[in-house]
Amino acid sequence: MLTMPVRQLGEAERGAVERILDHDPIGGAQVAERVATHGLSWWRADGRIYGYGSRRHLESLCWFGGHLTPVLASPSAVAAFADMILGEERGCSSIVGRADAVLGLWERLVPYWGAARDVRPHQPLLVADAPPAVSADPGVRLVRPDEIDLLFPAAVAMYTEEVGVSPMGDDRGRGYRRRINELVRSRRAYARVLNGEVVFKAELAVVTRHTAQVQGVWVAPHWRGRGLAAAAMAAVVRDSLRRVAPTVSLYVNGHNERARRVYARCGFRPAGEFATILF
Repeated sequence: MLTMPVRQLGEAERGAVERILDHDPIGGAQVAERVATHGLSWWRADGRIYGYGSRRHLESLCWFGGHLTPVLASPSAVAAFADMILGEERGCSSIVGRADAVLGLWERLVPYWGAARDVRPHQPLLVADAPPAVSADPGVRLVRPDEIDLLFPAAVAMYTEEVGVSPMGDDRGRGYRRRINELVRSRRAYARVLNGEVVFKAELAVVTRHTAQVQGVWVAPHWRGRGLAAAAMAAVVRDSLRRVAPTVSLYVNGHNERARRVYARCGFRPAGEFATILF
């Protein structure tokens, strides 16, 4: 029997939640951004946040919305979160976070939720806090709002290649286009454009006071292997450190050796390991 059951957290416990998130500012960045933006009132956010631990000593968190994300989840917390989630219909498109907690959750959930579309158990989490030694590509810049139509096909190509399904979906991509529009207008989307074509792109998908998390890194297929990526990423890292946050972070599939070499050249160092379960 669990001595410390899981409970849904509300705005009155925001201080305790923020303290947990500050203990893992890189691994918990996705949840931290949502809490900073929407607070803990469930009717304002697009998900719920659950806590594990006594009311005087919160130990672990779990975000349950479009994604399922554990934060600082010990083995006992993972077991408790799994027991709670079993009573919920799966509405999330992925489980993502620190690998030990994500894989622990999935081990307990798979008999009830069924097979995943893809399991990515080894995704190094990387962080940089100083400008890269690599020279930055001066052609990489923020995408302008009038260039969304130019960026959108590249974003769709990246998503389809990385996730394995198209983001166009049943709504013909309207939701995904809104997300790209939001990133562009908040000055979080970068690209290199040559002759009217996006040949490199990347976004700051998550921004907190601790880190800017890069996602959506993509090089046009016919430009790969030509030395574009390192200088382009260096430009993203330099601008992000100067303008957005004190660190830049990302996670990458372990088998993607080419990308990992690029990130190492740009000054990224290990900060743990993520895992992602895709549905």
